[in-house]
Amino acid sequence: MTTLHQWKSRLALLFASREARRHAAVGNPRLWRMKREFQIEFLKRMGLEPGETLLDLGCGTLRGGLPVIAYLEPGHYCGVDVRPEVLEEARAELAEASLAHKAPALVHALELGALELGRRFDWVWAFSVLIHMDDATLERALACVARHLAPQGAFYANVRCEGAAEERLWQGFPVVTRAVDVYRAAAARHGFTLRDLGSLSGLGHVSGEPDQDRQHMLLFQRGDG
Repeated sequence: MTTLHQWKSRLALLFASREARRHAAVGNPRLWRMKREFQIEFLKRMGLEPGETLLDLGCGTLRGGLPVIAYLEPGHYCGVDVRPEVLEEARAELAEASLAHKAPALVHALELGALELGRRFDWVWAFSVLIHMDDATLERALACVARHLAPQGAFYANVRCEGAAEERLWQGFPVVTRAVDVYRAAAARHGFTLRDLGSLSGLGHVSGEPDQDRQHMLLFQRGDG
């Protein structure tokens, strides 16, 4: 059921600039800049180096991707998304930022279970992505990561693991809450160990939205890594 607030938000977007509509495609436009800065700062703090490669699952309109692309060497970034119209906006964002020379790959993938990029990545990143996957999609996503993560690589993803389960959609995707132990069991099925790094707020993500700030960041690594 659509609430009055949702109707007002949709109406406002009809009269918004293309940039505002682009930002809204990946979340609250008010938090767009903060979330962009958090992603690149977190990845650098975890040790991302310009010469390494990164696969961005659910790259969206490159809210977090652009500073990563700017930081990495040419050809070292690959973004994947299920929505072709969002990738179109990502390409426009890339051109406007004059970063086409960095030669990032932007890939439309309807099914992660069938995705084969023919290369391995030092890092896999999924920001606000696993929280929109049902159980079957999560399993396919982890299988995809297992195929594409380098032996000593790291996969980071934030998850909702606190509060009551909800039955609602965000832009057609479910909003999923799972205990960390559920992710740990799923990780083990695909050869990963899992480490809970704690709440996003404790890692510098301070949005003023408790539901978002109390999400946790998880680190997946190969069991023999």
